[in-house]
Amino acid sequence: MPQPQARKSRSGGTPLSTPVHDPLDGPGSRADDPLARERSHLTRSRSALRAMREDVEALDIRDVTANWVNAEVLARQIDERIKALADLSDTPLFFGRLDYLHAPGADRAEGAEGERFYIGRRHVHDADGDPMVIDWRAPVSQPFYRASKKDPLDVGLRRRFGYTGGELTAYEDEHLSDPHETATTSKLLQQEIERPRVGPMRDIVATIQPEQDEIVRSGLGGTVCVQGGPGTGKTAVGLHRVAYLLYAHRERLARTGTLVIGPNKSFLHYIEQVLPALGELSVQQATVDDLVAHVEVRGTDEAAAAVVKGDARMAEVLRRALYAHVSMPTEPVVVVRGSRRWRVPAYELEELVRELLERDIRYGAAREALPQRIAHAVLVQMERSGEAPDDRVQDAVARNSAVKAAVKEAWPAVDPAKLVLRLLTDADFLARHAEGLLDEDEQKTILWAKPVRSVKSARWSAADAVLIDETADLIQRTHSLGHVVLDEAQDLSPMQYRAVGRRCTTGSATVLGDLAQGTTPWATRSWDQALAHLGKREGHIEELTAGFRVPTDVIAYASRLLPHIAPGLTPVASVRENPGFFEVRPAAGAGEVVAACEELLRNEGSTGLIAADARVPALAEALTAAGITYLAPGEETTRETRLTLVPASLAKGLEYDYVVLDEPGAVVDGEPDERTGLRRLYVALTRAVSGLVVAHSAPLPAQLA
Repeated sequence: MPQPQARKSRSGGTPLSTPVHDPLDGPGSRADDPLARERSHLTRSRSALRAMREDVEALDIRDVTANWVNAEVLARQIDERIKALADLSDTPLFFGRLDYLHAPGADRAEGAEGERFYIGRRHVHDADGDPMVIDWRAPVSQPFYRASKKDPLDVGLRRRFGYTGGELTAYEDEHLSDPHETATTSKLLQQEIERPRVGPMRDIVATIQPEQDEIVRSGLGGTVCVQGGPGTGKTAVGLHRVAYLLYAHRERLARTGTLVIGPNKSFLHYIEQVLPALGELSVQQATVDDLVAHVEVRGTDEAAAAVVKGDARMAEVLRRALYAHVSMPTEPVVVVRGSRRWRVPAYELEELVRELLERDIRYGAAREALPQRIAHAVLVQMERSGEAPDDRVQDAVARNSAVKAAVKEAWPAVDPAKLVLRLLTDADFLARHAEGLLDEDEQKTILWAKPVRSVKSARWSAADAVLIDETADLIQRTHSLGHVVLDEAQDLSPMQYRAVGRRCTTGSATVLGDLAQGTTPWATRSWDQALAHLGKREGHIEELTAGFRVPTDVIAYASRLLPHIAPGLTPVASVRENPGFFEVRPAAGAGEVVAACEELLRNEGSTGLIAADARVPALAEALTAAGITYLAPGEETTRETRLTLVPASLAKGLEYDYVVLDEPGAVVDGEPDERTGLRRLYVALTRAVSGLVVAHSAPLPAQLA
């Protein structure tokens, strides 16, 4: 960032390092040097945060815990609190300030007359408990994101701060209640958005826009689906919503848990520092494959087989196959206790089984209930004969060998993996339970060509694991979390949506994605369908169309593909003032592609070389021959190593300051069909923040003409 004396305020044209009129500065203050005054507040705030951390570190819990278990729990909570109070030297402690006009009262914002609030990533108070920095999630902070000239929300002044590293170097004022001051784009906001990216994804807490803030602060009870094109900030919105919900509903979510689901490990590694930077350390992260890891995945499916296995109809096939194991009793149960024999006739046992089937409870729960139902029938006979059995007698009868044998015969235990294995290897078994659901060709598509001896020797695919997870849930209910964030959701199959939905049946979800970036043969066609498969039909859909990351020229070029990959979808409109660097150039071979990378590496920030998966080995060899070190996706860039070699299949969700895209035609040809290939290309074209070079020797896809 340039030094402050070289920059002008967008709001009033006053140099950012020179004094501005501030009616709240009293006698003896640093009103003659506002920047020094703000730096002083930053220094005192950092000291206060350090004191807060030291207070926690000094806590002595030896005399306040009843036992070692409580001591361990409390010690862990204290340790998490200490970590949450860490002061990251290169991260601004506060990024904005609000000066309210009036004291609290009817129809007024929460703020005393003349009171100001510094808005930051976490709450900081002084030794007397008075706030020095207000958490961005607090209600009083909301006008920082929502206030405007049209609706100032009782804010007289909104001040944004600029930083170089951790040093406060500039500020910028908006006098929202001044009718003579026109609304303009914040230069600091633009510079923060365009700041070079080195390392993992960072939070956007200083740059959240009103439409994003509305989603971030939406309530815990509702499910939100966010359709957002490249660079609209949907991933950041989802992560910041988690942070907000943990702030607003901490006790509830501490009990029920939160989870962020991403498309792959590289993506999760890229985003993993966002929530800790906001002081939230308890959120788990996983892929869908992690959630359904009941078996080891060692095989892959052909696209056609994966499409059928991922179809929602498979849920009914599995349900039929599971409940086909239930049979009606044909023999009575005779329970011997002492000298007495108690007989439950077959017709009564059949009534018990039918009643459990009609209740539509989990297969396993019904199987556990059946012996108790049989035992209760025996106890009724005992009471009629004058005995007075209690609950202990009923439990003993339920454990009787004759009762166990009857339950095993009528309602046998089923192993989920064995059931799925039988469906995939036994054509008659599959045909019986897929009748009216899957046609013969679809059944043949998912049947394994060779028999398999056991569950362990089977080469399970990722889609098979989802089927096993569905079956496991039919048997025993999956644990539900309080809130789940599902990112890059457009690539999930209906059965994968069901797997995620099982993890939030009693909670809510934030679904994030872009229909134009669906790069699987089973990619989502509409968000209404996706929400239905997730079990959240009541969820509402929000659309983000303002692009903050991708430069204007780049997104305009990539948007040429939209009519072919997602007709009717609103193109992203870049709001960036900097059009960015963009060039399409011929490249005779790998050497010229490497030269383009060397050219972009002369700029500050990160560079990504994205190529069709099949071309990655040759490019890796060329980079090594040129003496250029590079990283794999998910590995953290450093000041010394800023180039990442990215297979196109792993590019989704990642971003780099500069991108070299190698051979667009090869990216398209690397997919099973043209539409999927063009969608993969759309993803690859939209990973750049500041500049893009498209290098090719083969003709470009006609859709880019």
